[in-house]
Amino acid sequence: QVHLVESGGGSVQAGGSLRLACEVSGLILRKYCMGWFRQAQGKEREGVATIDNDGTSRYADSVKGRFTISQDNSKKTLFLEMSNLQPEDTAMYYCAADTRGLTASQTLRLDFGMNYWGKGIQVTISS
Repeated sequence: QVHLVESGGGSVQAGGSLRLACEVSGLILRKYCMGWFRQAQGKEREGVATIDNDGTSRYADSVKGRFTISQDNSKKTLFLEMSNLQPEDTAMYYCAADTRGLTASQTLRLDFGMNYWGKGIQVTISS
């Protein structure tokens, strides 16, 4: 059974940094496409950053240059390093996995959804 558990969220001031982690069990991290998504209050869920099984990563335009996705296969953990955070980054952040062979681009756009999701973690940025 696949489980994704996010940690590392919280509240910081604009310009600050946070590191999100997603502990993965039940699947081999490097074999599948993984990603971070977020949903702000009143808005649709959107892709933030994804990484597929050959290491290709994709980022939403709004976070390019500020966020970095990475994974530690030995620790079965997916990370999202976030810097220069802004109030518009405030959202619930979700870790997700796709085991159907989709690419980083397809998953970032949520063309076909993701088949496993974590419960999410709140990130709040104050101005």
